[in-house]
Amino acid sequence: MTTPVVTRFAPSPTGYLHIGGARTALFSWLYARGRGGKFLLRIEDTDRQRHTPEATEAILQGMAWLGLDHDGDVVSQFENAPRHAEVALQLLAEGKAYKCFASQEEIAAFRDQAKAEGRSTLYQSPWRDAAPETHPDAPYVVRIKAPLTGETVIRDAVQGDVVIGNDQLDDMVLLRSDGTPVYMLAVVVDDHDMGVTHVIRGDDHLNNAARQMMIYNAMGWDVPVWAHIPLIHGADGKKLSKRHGALGAQEYQAMGFPAAGMRNYLARLGWSHGDDEFFTDAQAQEWFDLDGIRKSPAQFDLKKLENICGQHIAAADDAALRHEIEAYLTAAGLPALSNAQADGLERAMYCLKDRAKKFPDLLEKAEFILAERPIQPDEKAEKHLDNVSRGMLTELTPQLQNVTWDRETLEEALNGFAAARDTKFGKLAGPLRAALAGRAATPSVFDMMLVLGRDESLARLNDAAI
Repeated sequence: MTTPVVTRFAPSPTGYLHIGGARTALFSWLYARGRGGKFLLRIEDTDRQRHTPEATEAILQGMAWLGLDHDGDVVSQFENAPRHAEVALQLLAEGKAYKCFASQEEIAAFRDQAKAEGRSTLYQSPWRDAAPETHPDAPYVVRIKAPLTGETVIRDAVQGDVVIGNDQLDDMVLLRSDGTPVYMLAVVVDDHDMGVTHVIRGDDHLNNAARQMMIYNAMGWDVPVWAHIPLIHGADGKKLSKRHGALGAQEYQAMGFPAAGMRNYLARLGWSHGDDEFFTDAQAQEWFDLDGIRKSPAQFDLKKLENICGQHIAAADDAALRHEIEAYLTAAGLPALSNAQADGLERAMYCLKDRAKKFPDLLEKAEFILAERPIQPDEKAEKHLDNVSRGMLTELTPQLQNVTWDRETLEEALNGFAAARDTKFGKLAGPLRAALAGRAATPSVFDMMLVLGRDESLARLNDAAI
């Protein structure tokens, strides 16, 4: 019987959900969802000095925006501290760990001497095999007994087999002198207790795997499948940082990127399925596998992100797009739409979605439906409303009062009006755009008239004709 897949995302709540973390969460989510498994969320909040509730909330909001739903409750690592300590004490009782009474000064002196003599500076505690009766009544840490010979093989689904000599592993501290567990112990215990089968995380954790395997092996626990994924670099080839621009998932929401486009782009950032660039969530879940992840760092490219997002906006359901745009306005701190504006926006989606790469692009095109009378033309549009143009609008408006309000009839009426004056429709289109939208660049005149409806369209033409 195959063991059900269980993955997890385990961020530290010290800031926002950055793009690298978002991609790790996405890969873990895709792998679990595509196999009918579970995707769990654990907040690694053991560092109480750096942890903030606001950062935890930012992570949860970033996950929610990206649509990365998790199974079960959010797990707090800090709350599991008694269980972590219990495991350390079990290893101590079984002789697989020991009490080390060395002071920080003694450890520093050992390392200084080892460095001077050209030896390894990995600390070798004199307390490793000391008899209990020699133990002083003094503070101590609990250290695991690292293997002294041989090698540890990290079987990694992305990096391949990584071999580390056991002489490179130190007797890692499990419990500090105040009895609190260290992060490395907490991660292993939590992953085991949560039933995690696949650990997908950044390759900056690769060296940690060998040290964590000491705990798995000492406890007789199954080691999960490791998958250490390359970090994300900027266009300059350097590790992605603040100098490359927005980093937090919520910043991208506030910039107007659709979540589906962000998921698509992040999935392609270091993973591929043939030459497919644009795909749905269902396809990503079906296709995603660990062997499609590249070993080399991926480069974040804002133009590629915009292109993918534009395709997702064009393909999106109109009602869903309306809902996401309303959430974007809130995230960006912009005024909310009225119900009438939102209804009009949804009605106009069919002529707004093409070639919009972000929501601000779409809303710019939607100005004609969001604006209220009287329409105030901008400087470019105003140039199309000279006396001759206004005269044409004055003459045209009554002729449109009784025509059937559909595209074919409107095209026939407007083209006929232009032909009767021995001019081209293009000469009429500028004044119509200015009157209907107050802009020189808009969706087609016919689309605007259909979306606005007869009464509103004629009212705007009358306003401009005066």
